[in-house]
Formats: sequence, structure tokens, C-alpha cells
Amino acid sequence: MTEPPRPPGAGEPGGQPSDPTLPPPAPGPSASDEPPTAPLSGAPGPGGYPPPGGYPPPPGGPQSPGGYPPPGGGAPPGGYPPPGVGYPTGGGYGPPSGYAGNEDKTWALVAHVGGAAGMLLSGGVLGWIAPLVAMLARGNQSPTVRAHAVAALNFQLVWSIVGLVGWILSCILIGFLAVGAAVIIGTVFGIIAGIKANEGTPYRYPMSASLIK
Repeated sequence: MTEPPRPPGAGEPGGQPSDPTLPPPAPGPSASDEPPTAPLSGAPGPGGYPPPGGYPPPPGGPQSPGGYPPPGGGAPPGGYPPPGVGYPTGGGYGPPSGYAGNEDKTWALVAHVGGAAGMLLSGGVLGWIAPLVAMLARGNQSPTVRAHAVAALNFQLVWSIVGLVGWILSCILIGFLAVGAAVIIGTVFGIIAGIKANEGTPYRYPMSASLIK
């Protein structure tokens, strides 16, 4: 037997016979109405992904905001500072500031340390010899050496006089006290002045007098 004919739409899944009295259904969105997405290559679309090569470099070139050169090399804007800028000259190994050279530093040490040694070895009366030699040998060529030598010479002269008076008065006990004071003070402060001179710092002797200008 043959199957009787079906009404239109009865053989489709979910199909219902159309009712001529009902309004037609509203048209829904179709696949053709969706906005196109940007491709994975090329310029990014709205809300899409960046191109495979990444975003273009920011304005102003590949220089980073912190001022560092790019990975591929190159100098920062304005170039690098010239050599030696921001660093101590001489590498920190040259003579201290205030000396024209190592010879000036040596003569300054002769004036101070030599005066201390002279006071110690002579019993407190010949500490002025080394500063005088330094002043005469180098003082005319170097104002710095002359300043060190004059300071040492004035100090050692004062205490050499004290030591000499002490030796004259050594017949009584008070003379030995003066000699001991001259030897100790002249030696100790001469060594301190020598340390300061090695650091390039002028030293002002205590208990001194400006006998030599």
C-alpha cells in the first residue's frame, strides 16, 4: 500500500503545519549578519590581535624611557659623557690635592717628620733643621711646600728653645722637665703633622709661634 500524502511541513523535523491566521515569524540573526573578525596576520581589527611582527615601535625610535640604549646597541640622546667625567682624576693613586707632584709631597714629609725625628734624636734642640732644609730646598719652587715647612719650622723653633733652656737649667731638676716636654711635644705633634701632610691636609700646630713668615 502506498502512504497517503502528508500536509506541507509535516515531514520536516520540528515542522508544524502553517496556520494562515498566524503572523509570520520575525527574522532572526543569521551567520551572514555577524561582524567579520580580523585575520591573524596583517593590521589588527577592532578588538583583534596584534600582527605577528608585534606593534610598531613607539614614537621617538627604539630608545627606552629610562635612557638606556636599545638591545642592538647605540648611544643615548646626546651621546655618552666624555672619559673622566664624574670620576676622580688620576684614578685616586696620584699625589693628594694641593701637591704639584710626588716631590712636593716628599719635601712636606721631610719638614714635618724630619723635624719630629730631629727633636727625638737631639734631645729636643735640633728639630728645626729638617723644616729649614725643606724650606730652602723646595720652598721657592712650591708654595705648598713652603707653607708646610714654615709651619713646621715655627713649631720646632719654639720647642727647641724650650729644650735648650731646659738643658741650661739641667743643673737643677726643673731643667729636665723642660727637656722632656720639648722632646715629647716636638716629636708627637711632628708625627701628627706628617700624617696630615701625607693626606694633603695642612696642619696647624698647637703651642706654636709665627717666628718665620
